[in-house]
Amino acid sequence: MLSQRTRYSIRALQHLARHYGEGPIQLTDIAAAQNIPAKFLTVILSELSRAGLVATRRGREGGYWLALPPIDIRYGDIFRLTDGALALVPCASRYAHQPCKNCLPEDECELRRIMLKVRDETAAILDRLTLADKFEDAEAGAPA
Repeated sequence: MLSQRTRYSIRALQHLARHYGEGPIQLTDIAAAQNIPAKFLTVILSELSRAGLVATRRGREGGYWLALPPIDIRYGDIFRLTDGALALVPCASRYAHQPCKNCLPEDECELRRIMLKVRDETAAILDRLTLADKFEDAEAGAPA
């Protein structure tokens, strides 16, 4: 499951991507449009700013905007920044690897081999998708 931090980060970045090139957007506007608590959004945008994805300016005419073009911000990078890993089990993580507790040795574990494939396929998809991509509603077949 995605963490709340990741979901809020993605929604905030998608909002900024939709308004890319329009200038700074006030935190309160992002929070209201995306139904994100303002205090939590402040922390998230600060982290995204330190990571170089978001730029900010203080003051009356200030706000937030994407520091990079939407096409240069990949969903895989957002997930790794906010959740740390794409793997569903710690033994399949590329960057935060840890042996699983109460498991078989890794070279004998078939579940680990499956989870490595899931991790790699998930990474391939998320690293291919950017904030510039448009998605259709898979259930209704209409733009989301």
